[in-house]
Amino acid sequence: MMKILLNPMINLPTPSNISYMWNFGSLLGMSLIIQILSGLFLSMNFSSDISTAFSMISHIQRDVNYGWLIRSIHSNGASIFFLFIYIHIARGIYYSSFFMKKVWFSGLLMILTLMSTAFLGYILPWGQMSFWGATVITNLISAIPYFGQTITYWLWGGFSVNNNTLIRFFSMHFILPFFLAFLIFIHILLIHEKGSSNPLGLYMNLDKISFHPYFSTKDILGALISLLFFFIIIFQYPYILMDAENFNMANPMVTPPHIQPEWYFLFAYAILRSIPSKLGGVMALIFSIIIVISLSFSMKNKLVSCYFNFSMKFMFWLFINSFLILTFLGAKPIEYPYELMSQMTTIIYFSFFIFIPMT
Repeated sequence: MMKILLNPMINLPTPSNISYMWNFGSLLGMSLIIQILSGLFLSMNFSSDISTAFSMISHIQRDVNYGWLIRSIHSNGASIFFLFIYIHIARGIYYSSFFMKKVWFSGLLMILTLMSTAFLGYILPWGQMSFWGATVITNLISAIPYFGQTITYWLWGGFSVNNNTLIRFFSMHFILPFFLAFLIFIHILLIHEKGSSNPLGLYMNLDKISFHPYFSTKDILGALISLLFFFIIIFQYPYILMDAENFNMANPMVTPPHIQPEWYFLFAYAILRSIPSKLGGVMALIFSIIIVISLSFSMKNKLVSCYFNFSMKFMFWLFINSFLILTFLGAKPIEYPYELMSQMTTIIYFSFFIFIPMT
């Protein structure tokens, strides 16, 4: 039975020229397994009640056997997960993987699910930044005309972020990773339908060889190197990616001087703040993520990719730099010159999707 299941993967026809940039798909699968397993063990000791949630995190860190390790793996694993998925998307744009429309669309559903899961999980420790981050982000729903405020109250389970909010966020955070695993399964099936893309950016490539052992060894090496850096973060710098404000218990009466999400949401947060209108900012935030699907329809020439076209390559790296700058600006206060820089960089970010089809 196991041989029947593994045979399609072992004998999968794979383009002979794919590089280590194609490792990130398997690394994302590894990251999801790590997150599900570590999250399962954390949930055994977690209490989804606002009076005990924060103290239970301390209990896990101090009293549960290897609880500090499990929590460090789970919290830092989320950052590694997003790092891998951003590189994976960037590689897909650079090498024109968006021509595989079904695969590209399933990938968009996956990152939206991942972002939802990560946001819900950030609320659970019930620290200061968790509480106020939840308050600010969920309040954005109230920008929807007519029904926004009602939907926000329904989501909260009351008239503010409260105990009901924490309970339902914990439930959704536990369920969504299994839905994400299902989407990954669909994603892999769709890839097998057409085959992987390749560094030449060509839609079809007939020069293919067996996946195993030529690329399975590459995936194993990539996983070992990634785990090495992951372990360095876990054991040497476990709190480097956490907000210091989140080590204080949530207090609705005290607002932190600067509210910000985790680093992997900062680019979208900077775009949100760069628009003066609340509704406009929410729409810009949503479009900053789902706009990647437009490349599947706007790009017509299937023989053109950043690999060959200098102007496309220039615009691609301009887009990557705008993403990094927005990530930096998202952690800065809303004041001059950061606000002006956010507006200018947001224009550059969205301009990429307008001008690259014209090349």
